[in-house]
Order: sequence, then structure tokens, then C-alpha cells
Amino acid sequence: MEKDRIAIIGLGKVGSALGFLLRSAGHDIVAVSDCSAEALRSGILYTGGLPCTDAASAAAHADSVFITTTDDAIKAVCDEMAGKGVFSPGKRVVHASGAGGLDLLEAARQSGAYVASIHPLQSFADVRGAIENIPGSTFGITAQKEIESWTIQIVRDLGGTFFFVPDEDKPLYHAAACIASNYLVTLIYLVRSIHQHLGLRGDDAVKSFWPLVRGTINNIEHRGVEHSLTGPIARGDVGTIEKHLAAIDAKLPWLSQLYREMGIFTTRLGLENDLVSDQKARALISLLKGTTPHE
Repeated sequence: MEKDRIAIIGLGKVGSALGFLLRSAGHDIVAVSDCSAEALRSGILYTGGLPCTDAASAAAHADSVFITTTDDAIKAVCDEMAGKGVFSPGKRVVHASGAGGLDLLEAARQSGAYVASIHPLQSFADVRGAIENIPGSTFGITAQKEIESWTIQIVRDLGGTFFFVPDEDKPLYHAAACIASNYLVTLIYLVRSIHQHLGLRGDDAVKSFWPLVRGTINNIEHRGVEHSLTGPIARGDVGTIEKHLAAIDAKLPWLSQLYREMGIFTTRLGLENDLVSDQKARALISLLKGTTPHE
């Protein structure tokens, strides 16, 4: 594919990393823009390109425009650039939001440009981390048919794999990403809280259970989700779960509701995969719900 003349609008972690990787793949980052002078100064070290304080000025130099602002700003930035006439027919306009659909770029589409969303399923703590983590990541692509092949090549140039996400399912797709990443952090925080209650402090609390987390993730990667479920629910050990609930209710009652809900879902997973009998599953769910088992 002929390499693009690209403008990056928004030089945060994602925009700076995408610019760096696309430039490394041979694309020409002709211009960049950010409303923050500091972000512009630091981001351009990764991307190169003409620094512009005005997004429309940056977009005017490019064949493809990547809007990598915060999600809430995408539509306003796109509308502003469209109002200044920078989106000619055939130009490509992309945003990197996980939850946002192509409607955020409607002003560009109305101007004749082709639009797409290219979202990396990855978490970014800083620019260097983003540059390291994006290659090898999976991307969710939502695009007009006319530029689907172009978006695939962009993802490949970034070192990623992809699947297509229907426009109407973007919020659901992003919710899954939040569960996989953000809520995993929350679960680790909760486990650390229990270990701190047991007397461990600081890094020692995380180190104590980290081999278990790492082993579980390794099992999922190599054996699959269903074959990696272990523990008392997979064994149908109602008595152990009863002890868990008594201890949590007595000493960490703020954790009780979440533990019960997670236990119910885990029981259903075990039942679906023939790890737990119907009788044991009914007993576990009744216990976790706090109800009397139905015979």
C-alpha cells in the first residue's frame, strides 16, 4: 500500500504512540496538533511533523487524519475542521475511541471523506508503554466499506491483528474491554485489600498472590477459559463457599455483594462446562443468593 500523508490531532499517549509507530512503518506524519502547548512539544518528539495549534491547519496538509483526542472532544474537533472545509472527497478521517461510533465523524462523512474507527485493545500508562504494547495487540475496526482494506493495512503497519466491530455494537465492545482491563485492576485491588487485612503491607500484599494470578492467566492462554476454572465452585464444595461468606460478612461486609455475584456467575460457568452437577449448582446459587434451595 502506498504510504500515507497523515495528520495526528491530539498528542496524548495514544496519538503520540500511533504517530511514532506509523512513522516507523514508513508513513509520513506531515502535521500534528494539540490544544496543549506542552503536549505538542512533547508529542512531536515521537511523531515529527509540522506542529500546528489549529487542528484544521494540520488536517489540511494530510490525506488521512487521525483524531486521537479524548472521546468527548472527537465530535467537536471533527465538526470544527469540517466547518473550515478541510475534508475533501476521498480523504480519510479516523478516530481511536473504543466506545464511540462513526457518528462522531458524521461532519467529515458529509463533506465526502471516508471515516473509520481503529481502536487498540490495550491499556496505556504512558507513551513509551503504548509504543511497546501496541504491536501485537488486537484492534477493533469499524469502517466504511470503501476503506476497510486501508484500515486493515494500517493495523498491520502498527504490528496488530484485527476484527470488525459493527457500529451499533461499539459500546458493548468497549464494555468488554473495560471488564478485561479496568475491572481486572479493581479485582486485584480487592484481593490486595483482603491480604492487607491479613497483615501484609504494600508490595508484599500483591507479591503474595501474584504467582496465582500469573498462573491463572497462563492457564487461560494455553488451555482456554473453560478448562482453566479451578477452586471450590468447580469442585462443588458448598461448605467452603459457606465459610467464605461467613468470614466476608463478618469482617469485610463491603465485599459481600460482589463476592456473591461473582460466585453465581462462576457457578453457571461450571455448570455449563459440566464441572458442577445440577444439584450442587442449585445449592451453591441458593447459598450465594441467600435463599432456600428449591428441590
